[in-house]
Amino acid sequence: MDHRSEGGEEGKVAGGERRAVRNDRSEGGEETEAKAEERRAVWNDRSEGGEETEAKAEAGGGRDAKFGARIRQRVTKEDAMERLQKPYFIVTPTNISHIQASVICGRKHGLPIRVRSGGHDYEGLSYRSEDGRPFLIVDLANIRSVDVDPTTATAWVQAGATLGELYYTIAENSRQLGFPAGICPTVGVGGHLTGGGFGTMLRKYGLAADNILDAILIDANGEVLNKDTMGEDLFWAIRGGGAASFGIVVSWKIKLVPVPPKVTVFTISRNLAQGAVDLVTKWQSIAPKLHENLFIRIVITKEAKEGGEMEVVASFNSLFLGQCEELLQLMEKSFFELRMKREDCKEMSWIQSVLYFAFYTNRIPLEDLLDRGTKPERFFKAKSDFVQEPVPSFLWGRMWGRFLEDEAGVLIMDPYGGTMNNFSDSATPFPHRQGNLYNLQYFVEWRENGTVPYNKHMKWVRKMYKEMSPYVSHNPRAAYMNYRDLDLGKNELDGNVTSYSKAKVWGLRYFKSNFERLAFIKGRVDPGDFFRNEQSIPPLLPQESSAGFSAT
Repeated sequence: MDHRSEGGEEGKVAGGERRAVRNDRSEGGEETEAKAEERRAVWNDRSEGGEETEAKAEAGGGRDAKFGARIRQRVTKEDAMERLQKPYFIVTPTNISHIQASVICGRKHGLPIRVRSGGHDYEGLSYRSEDGRPFLIVDLANIRSVDVDPTTATAWVQAGATLGELYYTIAENSRQLGFPAGICPTVGVGGHLTGGGFGTMLRKYGLAADNILDAILIDANGEVLNKDTMGEDLFWAIRGGGAASFGIVVSWKIKLVPVPPKVTVFTISRNLAQGAVDLVTKWQSIAPKLHENLFIRIVITKEAKEGGEMEVVASFNSLFLGQCEELLQLMEKSFFELRMKREDCKEMSWIQSVLYFAFYTNRIPLEDLLDRGTKPERFFKAKSDFVQEPVPSFLWGRMWGRFLEDEAGVLIMDPYGGTMNNFSDSATPFPHRQGNLYNLQYFVEWRENGTVPYNKHMKWVRKMYKEMSPYVSHNPRAAYMNYRDLDLGKNELDGNVTSYSKAKVWGLRYFKSNFERLAFIKGRVDPGDFFRNEQSIPPLLPQESSAGFSAT
């Protein structure tokens, strides 16, 4: 996976010295009982204070209590840092009962759960922790079946499946159906849908979350719920509000969408001498108003010219749900400045266009969509913005040279408009609908380990983000949850639960006014804050809510 995709990359996350290691023991080998006995317990989720010895635990509760006490004794502040926030256990369930058992066991022994479907969280929060508290991972890689029903244009897809597996199975069953989700085929369905999920058909069919019909979820009590039994509020919350805050989604029922027999794609790149700055400026006003069948994104990056010299180019990357002849007419009428020609068009099936956007070619087997492999040797950092007024041309010109710097990354611009304008900001937790021209993603990656390359690349992406601040959304400066960014803020505990007031710092950026409703729902379904991470929804009790929400 690379900068073209939404959903991030598993493995080394931005933070040159952080690693997610699936190992409940330290790097130096197995931990001895003697060593464990010597450690001071600094985390105790069930007692008010002081150490809990194994003897006390065994006397008070037998074998299970002894197990829980030993877990807590194994952690000190220094040890937590040395371990780099590794999980204590990883559970790889193969059926729902295994997930239920994991939740019940985790609750019993004070081990919060983090859920991993594809491992593409931008900050790695599905498999690591920064707060030093013991946790376990429920890895859904084996919960990945996809069942497509072409007659009803629906599918049940389990949360551990990847987008590539979903797209492949849809195409196996019908070439007239598709699904409006992200570009990267290795992104897990579970996390992608819970954050909203957008791709090349969002202007026609909205977000992936807008096309969810039902869900199977395990709550904090280990109960199995569906749309009817979980209630309207919880079903609303998990479709864009981050389901990992509320439970473990096992599977989704989704609505498939019609796609034509032939679609058209193109990629047209322009450099500075070819008027790239003017084209980017013009695109801002045009792209959100184009026909909903037409999606044109921009990727600004540096490329090598003949001879090896680097130059900055803006690549206009497009999907049109129709044939080339119709597209040429639309472009001549709406965006003739791009000077699109017939030879720029590539007609293909929708499933081939999935390959094209994922790999920049459709001349590879469809089976490549089934490859779940990622590239964990890369480090990266991303940030996001929403733009509501065109950014002035002079700023694009001023920023152009920044992309030639050694540590430079890319800027990705995805247009909104079309069907996205038909949804209210509160239709789902994803509030970035009407009034947004496009989404910005700042993305930088590197391969060298250590603090020097880390600081250099982080400085670049943060500087770009800062320079854009006067020209993007404000009050709050909005961000996209699936481009998770811990720079925006991290949760803090208030007693044994996450502080709502502290979480608002980042929560309002992702969810705007929907954040309070999400917190109210969290307070009702998981008041003990069992499902939590550095940016999970905090529980808000009914008496604390200013909006007067009622349970439904």
